[in-house]
Amino acid sequence: MDPEVLAQSAGATLVTLMATDAWQRTREGLTQLWRRMQPQRAATVAAELEASREDVLVAVAANDQETMHALRLQWEGLVRRLLVAQPAAAEELRRLLDELDPGGSAARQVAQQATASGHARVYQAGRDQHIADR
Repeated sequence: MDPEVLAQSAGATLVTLMATDAWQRTREGLTQLWRRMQPQRAATVAAELEASREDVLVAVAANDQETMHALRLQWEGLVRRLLVAQPAAAEELRRLLDELDPGGSAARQVAQQATASGHARVYQAGRDQHIADR
């Protein structure tokens, strides 16, 4: 998998898992990964994980998609920097993500919101959508 794609997937998955029962395992797995790959940054990353989780919980409760997006980008950047500095981390990160989110469902979560007024119509879909208006 391309490091950029892996970083994007990791950012989305990690932020989503921060609000789930998989949080403890997610934190432990990522902290261990950084300890092995960049030990000098492991404590900082662990603290950032804790702070991000608090932000995620508040954002989820408030349905704050902007904050969630910003957190995904933050973690995407952190993971990308790790992969650039330590390309060997890619395989371990893939294994960790597969273990934490076997079907990749966390990275594929879709949140939609729409407002219509007057005679407007709103069509939304998380995947394929077929509309046959006549």
